[in-house]
Amino acid sequence: MNSDENSGDIPPLSTTEDSSPPPPPPPSPPSSVLIPNLPNEVSRTILSMIPYAHHARLKSISKSWKSALSSKSFLNNLLLHNRNSVICIFPQDPSISTPYLFDVNAVAWCPLPPMPCNPHVYGLCNFAAVPFGSHVYIIGGSVFDTRSFPINRPSSSSLVFRFNFRDFSWENRASMISPRGSFAYAVISNPGEIVVAGGGSRHLVFGAAGSRIRAVERYDVEEDRWEEVDPLPCFRAGCVGFVERGEREFRVVGGYSGSMTVSGVFPVDEYCRDAVVMGLEDGLWREVGDVWGDGENVRAGKIVVGDDDCGSPLVFMLDVNEIFRYEMSSNRWVYETCVPKRPPRGSAFGVVVVAGELYVLTHLYDDDFTESRRSRSYKKTGTMCFQIYNPKRKAWRTMVTKSPFTRRVDITSAVLSTIGL
Repeated sequence: MNSDENSGDIPPLSTTEDSSPPPPPPPSPPSSVLIPNLPNEVSRTILSMIPYAHHARLKSISKSWKSALSSKSFLNNLLLHNRNSVICIFPQDPSISTPYLFDVNAVAWCPLPPMPCNPHVYGLCNFAAVPFGSHVYIIGGSVFDTRSFPINRPSSSSLVFRFNFRDFSWENRASMISPRGSFAYAVISNPGEIVVAGGGSRHLVFGAAGSRIRAVERYDVEEDRWEEVDPLPCFRAGCVGFVERGEREFRVVGGYSGSMTVSGVFPVDEYCRDAVVMGLEDGLWREVGDVWGDGENVRAGKIVVGDDDCGSPLVFMLDVNEIFRYEMSSNRWVYETCVPKRPPRGSAFGVVVVAGELYVLTHLYDDDFTESRRSRSYKKTGTMCFQIYNPKRKAWRTMVTKSPFTRRVDITSAVLSTIGL
């Protein structure tokens, strides 16, 4: 039989070419390489060292940089290490006036896109800018509503917007059950909630006019849902809140509960002398007594809340140029220090707590702002001064920067918040 016809022959062994290892994978396309001749992990580490205020400009360099700087893991790494302390400044209604970020470490400014505009309301103020993770929530506020009558009286807002620092965009969130402005709030990191208390419809234009409420709500960040809980013991607006004792209690301090008239014409606020505390587990309120001693005048300055290096709450009050510190153990306001440099005549201070330090903001020179019609609308004018107080060292230092705003900012109505990125 012909061997060529034998189908049972053993097939020949594979050649040397067939047994060679597979070829290496093709190199990554140039668009995925962050920095040439460097591993991407090293490149990401280098990019993470750049101040957050410059990230918006860096994203325009290439698609790979935009993808890396916008990734969730990259931003989570920044939040974990808090490499950049950023102040969010909302000079006016954020839907018509551009908010700005100020990086205190790099002394750099970065504009934010305007908030989505509602054609029916205008003049938003007294809202809360609440940082949570990689977002800032704009909650409530006082507005003028063209659908209400009379239109020259303020009304409260229940709208909630969220700004995402990862993709630099705004989005709508669930509205509060009770509209309110000028209210107390606090962030509960575990299980991830925001609690709001009190507030009303008071607007900066009308001073003591407006309503007060007692309603208290808790917002679930993941579920995007508001839940009403037990109200405050009394009507209260213009107050501040913070959590303490390992996020087991929510304390509300300051504010005004009502108003009276002088000579039957001029409304004057009646400020609260006491503080109240809610247990976050049982939701019950209790009064903890007056924060001002007998014979002491009730100070009604601007109150700000922040955290120290250990995560404990820092509560300061700025009254004209005197600073008081709230002691939770004694439930008293105690004189702390005085701002070294007074603001120019007709100006005011803005105040915020950043990384355990108190930042007092003001315009350095009023005449830096060109009010003439000949000034160009895009020209940035003015000089801003940050007077920074360290409560541990009891020392002040000063930082001066050029203002990014095209016109003079009304510090009294501006809303300041801080976030670690």
